[in-house]
Amino acid sequence: MAMTQSSAGACSPVVLKTGLTVIALCIAGYILGPPLYWHFMEGLAAVSQSSSSSTCPPCVCDCSSQPLLSIPIGLSNTSFTDCAKRDPEVSEDTEKNFADLLAEELKLREAESLEHQRRADMALLEAKKVTSQYQKEADKCTSGMETCEEAREKAEAALTAQKRLTAMWEQRARQRGWKEGMAKSRAQAQGNVQTA
Repeated sequence: MAMTQSSAGACSPVVLKTGLTVIALCIAGYILGPPLYWHFMEGLAAVSQSSSSSTCPPCVCDCSSQPLLSIPIGLSNTSFTDCAKRDPEVSEDTEKNFADLLAEELKLREAESLEHQRRADMALLEAKKVTSQYQKEADKCTSGMETCEEAREKAEAALTAQKRLTAMWEQRARQRGWKEGMAKSRAQAQGNVQTA
């Protein structure tokens, strides 16, 4: 009796609802947690950059007057990337390289599209061939069906004519005294005579 009460208490609706609520909150935290964390970190980074940019004076980088390896130790804001960004020759080279890369990318995409177009054309040509072959077969079937239909109509007409001819001969025979039972008895009599 004690076991049934404890097992009933463990599966009560309140415990079940509480467990499902905890599981649902864990799943929601697992799904929504990382995006919210990254948005929060981006917001902190933006706030810290705006506060640091107001306190720090702008950096002046003149790379042409200084050799690359002799950077003064006291200047912590100078970097090679800042100099490279402001150097017009490097910018022109970068733009040329970027333009060359774009041109190469466009050529590759054009070659891909031409290859896809060629494959599509070949598939279309193959489909047209198969369609033509099926059309020829369908025409043959249609022609065969027409021939069969004509032969059936001729056979029906011949059968109708034969039935009329048979009816006419039967009518003449009846007019001359022929009876259907008499023909059967004659055939049996002839069969008996031949076997004897």
